[in-house]
Amino acid sequence: METIFWISLFIIFYAFLGYGIVLYLIVLLKRIFFKAKNLFDNDYQPTVSFVVPCYNEIDMIEQKINNCLSLNYPKDKLTIIFITDGSNDGTPELVKKYENVVLLHEEKRGGKSAAENRAMTFITTEITIFSDANTILPEDAIQKMVRHYKNPLVGAVSGEKRVKSNKSDNAAGAGEGIYWKYESLLKKLDSELLTIVGAAGELFSFRTSLFSTIEKDSILDDFMLSMRIAAQGYRVIYEPEAYALETASASIKEELKRKIRICAGGWQSMSRLLPILNPFTHFTLTFQYISHRVLRWSIVPVLLVIVFLVNIYLATQFKVYLYIWICQVMFYILALSGWILENKNIKIKILFVPYYFLMMNYSVFAGFVRFVKGSQSAAWERSQRSK
Repeated sequence: METIFWISLFIIFYAFLGYGIVLYLIVLLKRIFFKAKNLFDNDYQPTVSFVVPCYNEIDMIEQKINNCLSLNYPKDKLTIIFITDGSNDGTPELVKKYENVVLLHEEKRGGKSAAENRAMTFITTEITIFSDANTILPEDAIQKMVRHYKNPLVGAVSGEKRVKSNKSDNAAGAGEGIYWKYESLLKKLDSELLTIVGAAGELFSFRTSLFSTIEKDSILDDFMLSMRIAAQGYRVIYEPEAYALETASASIKEELKRKIRICAGGWQSMSRLLPILNPFTHFTLTFQYISHRVLRWSIVPVLLVIVFLVNIYLATQFKVYLYIWICQVMFYILALSGWILENKNIKIKILFVPYYFLMMNYSVFAGFVRFVKGSQSAAWERSQRSK
């Protein structure tokens, strides 16, 4: 029982913090023994298609269009495309008013993956960029991304997701902001080692020639596409200077809905990316993929339950385990307190972290149920965002 307890605890620690420590040490050794080469070219300007899939985004769409038109990139090398399949709130009509924007629209709604597949049949540029409709980009975002494609080993470049935070943020906003800051650090190290494992759909670019049709029922289309490009032997680079800024989820309920969808997509993705689990063909990529994604999306939430239950038994046998169990109980009490206070609109941010951690791991169980039942729709569900 002690062996089960400590192995489980080690895997939990490794998945959330240990991998970051190991990754940092490996990257540090790489910096010492291998001199870094500057492989990007700030003057490199390939042709680019900037694609924005959107569904009923009438509240945000004009701001997004103006943001796209303000991007600092040669106009003769940039094609801006909005694909609005299924939208019926006036979004297509508004997009149509802009002469410098290409509108692709069908009445039928097939989901984000289907829309992206359809958009790709119209694209002939060297680079394609996908961006969400509810994000705002800095004016140099495109140039910061495409400069990496001077290196023929780079197959895709992901921007950074940034969550706009306010002092009045709820648990969703505070937790999401902290989570993405830590994720950004891991992505920087992953990218420096070899490749990131999963691009941010908010801002993601790739060589058009490497695109492969995405299954129409794909939930995490950006993750699937970037991992398949990495599996071909190309690097997927992380470029934090090209960032997509969005506001946090309006409430913890909205964030939970989003997390469950992501976790259902995680299970689906793992089932379709089994070849990447073979270390004999993708050793470093497999190491990164299992450490950064697979553990969190699969066994870690189960191990949290096992550690708690085994700890109860061990606490009756050895006093030291009683102290450990008390620490666990206190952590879950803090998480529960965060949930109660959030529902009462009382904001104590120190409680948001354990609450958000618990919510993330619950989402894995809920996502698994949806994956098994096939009840998670691939059609993108718009989450309410804070103002």
